[in-house]
Amino acid sequence: MDKCILVIGGAGYIGSHTNKLLTDNDYRTLVYDNLVYGHREFVKWGDFILGDTSDIDQLGLTFKQYNIHAVVYFSAFAYVGESVKNPSKYYTNNVANTINVLNTMVKHDVKYFVFSSSCAVFGEPTYLPIDEAHPKNPVNPYGKTKLIVEEILKDYDKAYGIKHINLRYFNAAGADHNARIGEDHNPETHIIPLLLDTAMGKRDTFTIFGDDYKSKDGTCVRDYIHVEDLADAHLKALAWLMKNNISESFNLGYDTGFSVKELIAATEDIINIKIPYIMGGKREGDPAVLVSSSEKAKEILGWKCEHSSLDNIITSAWEWHKKRFKK
Repeated sequence: MDKCILVIGGAGYIGSHTNKLLTDNDYRTLVYDNLVYGHREFVKWGDFILGDTSDIDQLGLTFKQYNIHAVVYFSAFAYVGESVKNPSKYYTNNVANTINVLNTMVKHDVKYFVFSSSCAVFGEPTYLPIDEAHPKNPVNPYGKTKLIVEEILKDYDKAYGIKHINLRYFNAAGADHNARIGEDHNPETHIIPLLLDTAMGKRDTFTIFGDDYKSKDGTCVRDYIHVEDLADAHLKALAWLMKNNISESFNLGYDTGFSVKELIAATEDIINIKIPYIMGGKREGDPAVLVSSSEKAKEILGWKCEHSSLDNIITSAWEWHKKRFKK
């Protein structure tokens, strides 16, 4: 049997785009997903197993039946507010269940692991842009779970020889340029889908959380990266990891920040629809500005942000949104 790449969480937003790109580049993939937040119809490429990372027996059977060469890992709960209210859910799934996968890899001698981490490991920025050397002080349980797994991976490298790459995303956005897959969360908390919901009339108004931050116009500034560029980073990271057999970490962003008000204006201009909004209070733990430095990924992986202009992000997201949600 040909070697395959196990994409855990590959029915979700970023996982499905990465699975698509892997198969486009002649990798054989196997998606393993419990479909709690993922979508079966997003697995249009490769094979699929309905499974949970808490099920050690099923993990073992999967590794036994398939010739798995590497794991690309997206399986995590990612709602910051929920992680504060229910940390047990996050430590169980994001940490304990990840250990289940790593232990199964050890048992079956699988040595490569690409990890979906987050800029949430850094917490409040002490300088900008945020590079890989920035102090790591996560301010919520979600960010803590990502950092804990990064630390676990160091120990599994030393003890068992599992080589890993941590990919720390900033704000994933956009959709497949042919609108075959895209963003569909329940509940939806990401800013661009919420703006598009409002433009479509699914919401009466969009809420801006705070307008007195120390930023260019008082609203939060974030670094948005197209999901297809994130998928390409996984592709390049996997190839680099298997070639060099060295563990590494990379920050992934567009290296440019846009405020909430700038994002609203750009969306209105691109889709030619006025988006009504209201002002709300600040959310606890929202930094004023988060902007990445992705120079390391560009230099070492040869990665480029080819799709992450606001025009590409919003246009692709709008085409997907209309296809997925317009009635």
